[in-house]
Amino acid sequence: MSQEKITPFDLTPPPKPSRAGRNLPAAIAVGVGLFGAVVATLAWWNWGFILLVALALGLGAVELHHAFARVGARTEIVPIVLGTAATVLGSYYAGQHPAHDMPSNTLIIGLLALTTLACLVMRLPRGAEGFVRDASASLFTLAYIPLLGSTVALMLADDDGRQRIITFLVCVIASDTGGYIAGVLFGKHPMAPRVSPKKTWEGFVGSLTAGMALGAVCTVWLLHAPWFVGALLGLLLVAFGTAGDLVESMIKRDVGIKDMSSFLPGHGGVMDRLDSLLVAAPVAWFAMFVMVPAL
Repeated sequence: MSQEKITPFDLTPPPKPSRAGRNLPAAIAVGVGLFGAVVATLAWWNWGFILLVALALGLGAVELHHAFARVGARTEIVPIVLGTAATVLGSYYAGQHPAHDMPSNTLIIGLLALTTLACLVMRLPRGAEGFVRDASASLFTLAYIPLLGSTVALMLADDDGRQRIITFLVCVIASDTGGYIAGVLFGKHPMAPRVSPKKTWEGFVGSLTAGMALGAVCTVWLLHAPWFVGALLGLLLVAFGTAGDLVESMIKRDVGIKDMSSFLPGHGGVMDRLDSLLVAAPVAWFAMFVMVPAL
């Protein structure tokens, strides 16, 4: 009999899945709710959006904690979650007050360094066996989640931060949508069959087409920059968003799970929704920082 431990995130599959293997009504309801929360906070309360980001990243860290436990690695989840929240909230605050407080990049480095120290020290009482394994899992989580995620706060902290976040989100969502439609209609040639069997080169072309087109539109309309800057931005975000999807697929295959959790009904886990966004975020921040001067 299997001795595999079931965590609160390993819930039984929802009833009546769609042909795609998902509970479609639940997926639609959750998707609409998430979309509404993002739109409402971006429109009226930027701090609310940053709180949503911090919450999502904290839950993502918890999901990674449970995933790594399946292969015998234990992250120091308490300092990781606290450090993640502090890094995201602190970097946004620092970005909003550049003339009076610690620069945001200094704050990010300092908070991540302190969180790293806390993870290493808190692991000491459990002894030498597995120390490198556990510490590596904790440091991987810190690099993957709060370090990459803090760039979302840096984007929003700019004077035209809402427009930058919308452009970033639209490009990545357009990439996912265009890739899905093109893959369903025309997909024949797998891109990475051993990692993500459903991802095809035809779907990738659909992602590029949608991401570059919407990137050009958003950049001209929202950021008042040339269309070719938006097309290049879209290309970069499609490429790195796809890489983010493959990175998370590699993690799940390595630990032997289909979804990171069942926290979001019909969608899987939080990281199953953040994978593309998380890896594309630092690229979006840096590309717009270089190519699109703040208004």
